[in-house]
Amino acid sequence: MAMVGYARVSSYGQSLDVQREQLKAAGCEKLFEEKRSGTSTAGRDQLDQALSYVREGDTFIVTRLDRLARSIVDLRQVIDSLTAKGVHFRALQQGEIDTASTTGRLMLNLLGAFAEFETDLRKERQREGIEKAKVEGRYSGRKPTVEVDQVRLLKAEGIRPTEIARRLNIGRASVYRALDGWSETP
Repeated sequence: MAMVGYARVSSYGQSLDVQREQLKAAGCEKLFEEKRSGTSTAGRDQLDQALSYVREGDTFIVTRLDRLARSIVDLRQVIDSLTAKGVHFRALQQGEIDTASTTGRLMLNLLGAFAEFETDLRKERQREGIEKAKVEGRYSGRKPTVEVDQVRLLKAEGIRPTEIARRLNIGRASVYRALDGWSETP
């Protein structure tokens, strides 16, 4: 029966050191770590590997629930997957949540709902801030990463979208967006 740890931070500028130390102190022999957003479990390769690695009788450990999932749906899917494999779950910093007990399962669902609520509030505050900044003329959005004129010039020269994307080191979808609604003939 192995203790398997999973650590996650949202960006490359953040450190996994604190989580790593806590998981090792909790007895984790195997650690999976990644720097990816937690808003979805999709595309989180280390999480997928960790879930594939654990076996019946193992315990899957995270430092906090939000390191695993930020939506109750994703959290339930992961926990249900672990439960189906006979794997226990623990979250160290939230009352030592342990799905081996009825109370632990209840707390897991409550805290998961709060984590999702917190994420929704943060998004709502961000939207409000952006709207206020737009009204005050202080927000112009993300700077364009594609030179639309350059894309159109190359297209007018008869160069195909795939080649334009290669030359400008951008995605083909960006080329098509730049060309959307544009006509070579005035």
